[in-house]
Amino acid sequence: MAKANLFYAQSGGVTSVINASACGVIETARQHKDRIGKVYAGRNGIIGALHEELIDTSKESAATIAALRHTPAGAFGSCRYKLKSFEENQAEYERLMDVFQAHNIRYFLYNGGGDSQDTANKVSQLSIRMGFPIQCIGVPKTVDNDLPITDNSPGFGSVAKYVAVSIREAGLDVASMCESSTKVFVMEVMGRHAGWIAGAAGLAAEQEGDAPHIILFPEIAFDQKKFLKKVQSCVKAYGYCAIVVSEGAQNKDGSFLAEAGGKDAFGHAQLGGVAPFVAEMVKKELGYKYHWAVSDYLQRAARHIASATDVEQAYAMGKAAVEFALAGKNAVMPTIVRKGGKKYSWSVGEAKLSDVANVEKTMPRSFISADGFSITQAARDYFAPLIQGEDYPPYKNGLPQYARLKKVLVEKKLKPWKR
Repeated sequence: MAKANLFYAQSGGVTSVINASACGVIETARQHKDRIGKVYAGRNGIIGALHEELIDTSKESAATIAALRHTPAGAFGSCRYKLKSFEENQAEYERLMDVFQAHNIRYFLYNGGGDSQDTANKVSQLSIRMGFPIQCIGVPKTVDNDLPITDNSPGFGSVAKYVAVSIREAGLDVASMCESSTKVFVMEVMGRHAGWIAGAAGLAAEQEGDAPHIILFPEIAFDQKKFLKKVQSCVKAYGYCAIVVSEGAQNKDGSFLAEAGGKDAFGHAQLGGVAPFVAEMVKKELGYKYHWAVSDYLQRAARHIASATDVEQAYAMGKAAVEFALAGKNAVMPTIVRKGGKKYSWSVGEAKLSDVANVEKTMPRSFISADGFSITQAARDYFAPLIQGEDYPPYKNGLPQYARLKKVLVEKKLKPWKR
C-alpha cells in the first residue's frame, strides 16, 4: 500500500516567519519517509487544493527548504478564502475530498489564523463523514496575536519588534526636529479588534518622555477631547508627541475611526487610513505640524529584523504539527505554553480546532494603563520575551538573500474546477 501523502497550505495574511513553520513541516516530514510519502504544498493556499495545483516539495533541495527559515512572506502563496459550511457549499468540500483521494493525501496541515483553523476543523469533520478520514492539524500563525489558548502566535513577536524599533527611531527623528518643525508623528499599525501590535510598540518607551507618548487601542473607545488634551500636554512637556494607532481604533459606538469601505474575503471590514485621519484632526484642532506613516505590509514582511524567539517558535509549531499527525491526532493545533519563573521559557501544548476557530483574543484591560494611552508593567512582562534575539538572514551585496523555489506542480488527475 502506498504511503500517505501530506498536504500543507498557507492562509490569510502572511508573516515574516510563516515560512519558518513551512520549513519545520517539510524538514520534519522528510525525517519520517517511512511513514509519509510526498509533501505537497498548496499553490496559493486552499485554492491550490481546489484547483489541484499541488507543489511537489520533494523537487526542492535540502538547502532551499532550510532557507525557508529565514525567508519572509508565503513561499507557496497564500489566500483569503474561507470555506462556507458544508450545507452552503457542498461542491467545494467534495472537490477537496476528490483531490485528496486522487493524490492519496491523508494529512492536511493548515498554517493560518482563526478562520483557517475553522476550515481545517470543517475538513476534518467532513472527511470522516465522507469515508476518507484525513488528519487535520492547524499550524498557528497571525501577526495580530489574537488566537486564543496559545500564549502568543508565531508572526507576532517579529511584528512587535519591528514596531517598537520603528517608533523608537522615528521618535528620535521627530525629537531632533520639533523645535522648528514637526511636532506630531502618527504611526499606524495593524490590529483590527485587538491592540497587541500597538501595545508592543510601548516597549520602546523606557523612561519618561520616550516615544510613543500615546497609543490608541481598539479595546479603548476613542475620546477626542481626552486625546487632544493628552497631545497638547505631551508637546508642552517634551516638545513633540509620538502616537501609535491601531488600524482598528474605534469610536464609542463601535465604528472604526477609519474604514476604507468594502469587505475582504472573510467578510471583515476593509481598514486603512487612520493615521492621516488622526494627524489631520490634530492639525485642525491644535494647529501642530505633523507627519504620519502606515506600517502596512512592511511590519509583517520585515524578516531582516525578526525576533529570534519568534523564528524558533514558528519552526517548532510546524515540526509539532507533523509529530501530532504521526501520533494519530486530529482536529488539533499545537500551541505555545509559557512556563512560570523569572526566566522566560516555553513548551509545546495542544488545543482543539473547535476551541480556536473564529475566536479573537483581545488585549486584557490589565495590560492597558488607567488613562488608556499606554501599557502597564504586566504588558511589558508579557511582550518583552517575545521580541528577544536577532536571527538575521544571510546577506550578499548588501541585501538579504531569500529562498527561491522551483514550485514544480504535480500532474493533475481530475477535471478542472470552476468556482
